[in-house]
Amino acid sequence: MTVGVAAGLSLVFLVGATGCSSSDDDKTTVGSAGFTESEILAQMYKQLLDKGGVKASIKTVKNRELYEPELEKGKIAVVPEYAATMAEFLNRKKNGPDAAPVASPDVTATVAALNTLAGPAGLKSGEPSQAVDQNAFAVTKDFAAKYNLKTLSDLGKAGVDVKIAAGEECKTRPFCAPGLEKTYGIKVSGVDPLGVGTTAAKQAVKNGSDQLVLTTSTDATLDQFGLVVLADDKKLQNADNVLPVVNSGKADKILPLVNKLAPVLTTEDLTALNKQVDEDRKKPADVAKAYLKSKNLI
Repeated sequence: MTVGVAAGLSLVFLVGATGCSSSDDDKTTVGSAGFTESEILAQMYKQLLDKGGVKASIKTVKNRELYEPELEKGKIAVVPEYAATMAEFLNRKKNGPDAAPVASPDVTATVAALNTLAGPAGLKSGEPSQAVDQNAFAVTKDFAAKYNLKTLSDLGKAGVDVKIAAGEECKTRPFCAPGLEKTYGIKVSGVDPLGVGTTAAKQAVKNGSDQLVLTTSTDATLDQFGLVVLADDKKLQNADNVLPVVNSGKADKILPLVNKLAPVLTTEDLTALNKQVDEDRKKPADVAKAYLKSKNLI
């Protein structure tokens, strides 16, 4: 996930089963983060590996700072990641917290930068999917209709003042308020610090106290609040395409299998899958299986 803001979201892992093989070399462990989207992606990777004859299990780690070293050691074989976010994580790890950014809205350049940093760490990325989980800005459908808005450029041209429901950091992050002002000419009257994509933030826009909410591009709950995303037509956000990151020593057996997801998975697909789990209360494993079968991947 990107950000500005969204990339700062912590990854909290759920406890899962681990393999019972006698050595780490025999294990193929998929890292699964605690939020819905990562659970679904990890289940897809596991099922693609199982289908390809590579028996896999899902493992638990608390956050990226802890699981990335496990990935380097091969104790975790593969994890679903986000291109720009992972590139910047490795960049800061190697070059310090004030390192110049290496990610950009260009997915090819961002993945190249990711792999340049990943290689010396014993890591390698797979093919980026079309699915992107990055910052997204939404307004009510009524507000969009009133000002004829489909894109963030349209909002800038409308010349209307907007208050953003977001995290406090939106005031200074280049992918949030400053970027909206500079790139799109949007008149930001202030930031209401209600968090990224929280119920409170979306409710504030629904009831009109705020006009724009910062969420993520795979938020499956926007319809519940009568909200619609305005397209980032000038590519303010970095390329946080979903992709696998693997331990280099295990890449040859893993990437040919999990890369099958890249050509088919879209942002719209991922949003719909999240909705099935979050709203319909389906299990991530079942949702992943049905999707893979629908695409003839298993």
